[in-house]
Amino acid sequence: MERYLVLPLVLLALLFAASGTATITRGWVLPMNRHRVYRVRLYGWGQLVAGFALCWQVVFGLVLSDIGIRQWGTLFGSALLLTGIILMGVSQRAGGHRR
Repeated sequence: MERYLVLPLVLLALLFAASGTATITRGWVLPMNRHRVYRVRLYGWGQLVAGFALCWQVVFGLVLSDIGIRQWGTLFGSALLLTGIILMGVSQRAGGHRR
């Protein structure tokens, strides 16, 4: 991983983690997502998992040089990121008009 990608990814991960922590502890959701989120705590946990996954990928992409461990670490980080995105998706209301 190139070094110029580290800072934006770590900042994005910290934003995810801060927003997830605020969502879990205070029930606060970003204004652009407020109308769609139905399960607030689940949404916060999804954000925390996604932030952790981004940090995980930075560590395994930059720090470790062994190609075998690096590949498995990035694969696990991708699975964690997908899990966080799925948790955030499940916590939101379905679109359309349900009766």
